[in-house]
Amino acid sequence: MSSTIAVIAKITAQPGKRADVLAGMGSMLTHVENEPGTLVYTLLEDQADADVIWVYEEYTDQAALDSHSTSDAMKALGGSIGPFLGGRPEIRILNIAGGKGR
Repeated sequence: MSSTIAVIAKITAQPGKRADVLAGMGSMLTHVENEPGTLVYTLLEDQADADVIWVYEEYTDQAALDSHSTSDAMKALGGSIGPFLGGRPEIRILNIAGGKGR
């Protein structure tokens, strides 16, 4: 069994503010490019709900996820996207069991 950890986060923007949330997340995309232990960090626009963004993340292990979660970039993210959110993000932490592309 792999120690790789996945995270799926559902971020709901205020009505009509999804583009603002995506723009605010640009700094995080830049940060994760060189963040040790971050394997995948993908923003996804929900096709069925124009106010929802999904974030799919993979980390080498729990320590990498912990480092990401407490980074200065994560702390700054709240100020960038907070004014445009329609509620708290819903976050699920998962163990990867297998699949194509792994």
